Amino acid sequence: MDEEDGSDSSDEISINSIFLPSEDVDASVSSAADSIGLKDVPEYDIKECEQEDWVKKNQESFHPVEVTEGLWITPEWQTPPNAEATNIILNPGLAFGTGEHPTTRLCLLLLHDLIKGGEHLLDYGTGSGILAIAALKLGAASAVGFDVDPQAVSSARHNAALNNIGSDKMKLELVPSNFCPQTNNEGTHQDSGQPLDKQGLISETEKYDVVVANILLNPLLELADHIVSYAKPGATVAVSGILSDQLPLIRSRYSRFLEDISVSELDDWACLSGRKKINFNAD
Repeated sequence: MDEEDGSDSSDEISINSIFLPSEDVDASVSSAADSIGLKDVPEYDIKECEQEDWVKKNQESFHPVEVTEGLWITPEWQTPPNAEATNIILNPGLAFGTGEHPTTRLCLLLLHDLIKGGEHLLDYGTGSGILAIAALKLGAASAVGFDVDPQAVSSARHNAALNNIGSDKMKLELVPSNFCPQTNNEGTHQDSGQPLDKQGLISETEKYDVVVANILLNPLLELADHIVSYAKPGATVAVSGILSDQLPLIRSRYSRFLEDISVSELDDWACLSGRKKINFNAD
């Protein structure tokens, strides 16, 4: 979605979407408009494009990323630039989380400073699994990742294997879409997961030393109580996937639950973190 450069109005945006030739674009646009309560279907153009291998195209644009000194994100198909560094080997498929987006980088920088060794981390909306993997490589004792998208869970499992991380250290859970929010994902990876909770992970509240959610504004607002519920009293909770101008909404929502709140920003994106209050229900 793109706003026009120099536009003073935020009411008009341009949305580009890709469809297979066999799909009914008119019906899809009409359904999308109806789903958000638009009375009129927006104007749109349909252009035919040459078929491309989008996974390959995405891979060509993904290069090693130095998040900070000694911490690299390296594509599976490339050699790490610094073999002595902490290297996270990644094949995101089309799941969100390559380390290039500012919100992912902000979360990685936070984990780099936060993880001292032995922590238990929850990655709420795990996408490619990059944050959970990073935490483990930085010294966390265990990590759990939730997602509503089976393709993301498949991608995260693949990436855990690339980094020689077993299921004893990193547990991944596919949950129903009405249970946790739609993640900030960008696509798909073939898999056939089922919404289940074999290990009871989604019921383990007040267990984690660190809870991080790099998702979207509305789910962060709507599910703040749920996200924070997984953190131990005094644990760190970090939320990202938000623009800097959305910070007042997030700060207002989370200040009931968190103290010692701090904010980091990069390229108009932000990450808010704080420690879970011990008795926030009494406020």
